[in-house]
Amino acid sequence: MECSISGDARLALDLALTVRHDGSGGVADDLTDVMGLATWVRAHADDLPATVRPTVDETTLTSVRDLRGAVRALFAHAVAPAEPSPADASRLLPVPEALARLNETAALSPTVPVLTWGPGADPVLHHRPATGEDPLAAALARAALAFLASPERQRLRACHAPRCVRYFLKEHPRQEWCKPSCGNRARVARHHDRHRKTSA
Repeated sequence: MECSISGDARLALDLALTVRHDGSGGVADDLTDVMGLATWVRAHADDLPATVRPTVDETTLTSVRDLRGAVRALFAHAVAPAEPSPADASRLLPVPEALARLNETAALSPTVPVLTWGPGADPVLHHRPATGEDPLAAALARAALAFLASPERQRLRACHAPRCVRYFLKEHPRQEWCKPSCGNRARVARHHDRHRKTSA
């Protein structure tokens, strides 16, 4: 039985996955410059709150990269006692610092409750930016907060296939890797390892 993934979880995961395997045994970063962030924002325009109209500049890039560091540290904490992603296992922020960074970033844009109540409909409470602005980093931080506080967090895993550095949400009980190609690489690596041991 496959599980769905909420918009908050997808946005938080996609932010964390801007650190990925580069295909050559190393790690690539999709957010090395403003152009990379602009490309990522365009690809996620439908996932971001409608109120987010980010100015993508060096300041925003620094804020989003700092936030991503906090999110990846908290993802590593969430999958413990399992191993974190090898991409940043040796340079993770301490959990209290990651939590403080996440909460501070989420608070960058205050919101106010707004009630709407259309004819023949139930009242709906929305939260809108108090200033008319909703910085990108703050919106991403709120998505990460919502995801980490939700039951979906229990499905978070780090993929430990050779050369993979991704986090993923386990979608069915037997899932061990983020995607089938990682499962194939892991099985091939185990096969070669067994062969090496038996021939030695």
